Amino acid sequence: MSLETPMHRVQGFGSAHSGTQHFWRQRITAVALIPLSIWFGVSALGLVGARETDVLNFFHHPWNAGLMGMFVVIMLIHMMIGLQSVIDDYVYTAGWKLVCLLLNRAFALVIGVACLLALLQIAL
Repeated sequence: MSLETPMHRVQGFGSAHSGTQHFWRQRITAVALIPLSIWFGVSALGLVGARETDVLNFFHHPWNAGLMGMFVVIMLIHMMIGLQSVIDDYVYTAGWKLVCLLLNRAFALVIGVACLLALLQIAL
């Protein structure tokens, strides 16, 4: 017999027993990506046909390098959360689920580190 009320036992837990934190992280990253995607699209269109030195000069500016770094990091977090939902929903074997979740995080980490190191190299 538990002293917890039924509401307290289920509060904040969904079918994956992880609460609403996953849901809100996905939504917050989506909202953060709206202005960053607009900036990225406008910047990419402005650099169409530009020489390599023009692109390097564009990212040499700290403001542009910082925005690009934020875009990459937030996009990878958003991607990782979305793929985790797909893996949780459609991979049924515990071993494969663990492997897929680890590969998901490793991929995001490797790509994120590579992009940020390249941006740092350009900016400095």
